[in-house]
Amino acid sequence: MVVRRHALVGNMEPSRYPECEPYRTKDGSEIRELMHPAVQGNQAQSLAEARVAAGARTLAHRHRRTEELYHVLEGCGRLYRDGEPVDLGPGDTACIPPGTVHWIENTGRGTLRFLCCCSPAYRHEDTELVP
Repeated sequence: MVVRRHALVGNMEPSRYPECEPYRTKDGSEIRELMHPAVQGNQAQSLAEARVAAGARTLAHRHRRTEELYHVLEGCGRLYRDGEPVDLGPGDTACIPPGTVHWIENTGRGTLRFLCCCSPAYRHEDTELVP
């Protein structure tokens, strides 16, 4: 049997968590890009694991073009969207529409760990910090 790859989907190789180097985004969270067009060649979105330390929060920011989904894996947090708070815990998923000022604070005792799916894919240039 011959397996063919779709020409528009990139190399289709899975990412490996230990090979995904963490870095800090403009909002101050620690991110590991698990899937991103610049690396894997996928087309329309990115997937990252984000971590926020106990007692910490990200900076208020917005993305002009990007819609984000946050899916909490571990810990507790309070997400603010245009100033409106919503408490999140393991298994909860929240949508952040483009243009929405948002930040998340860790309200638990351990690390807040969540998946962040961005469409279109995350770009530093699309992140605007808000005073």
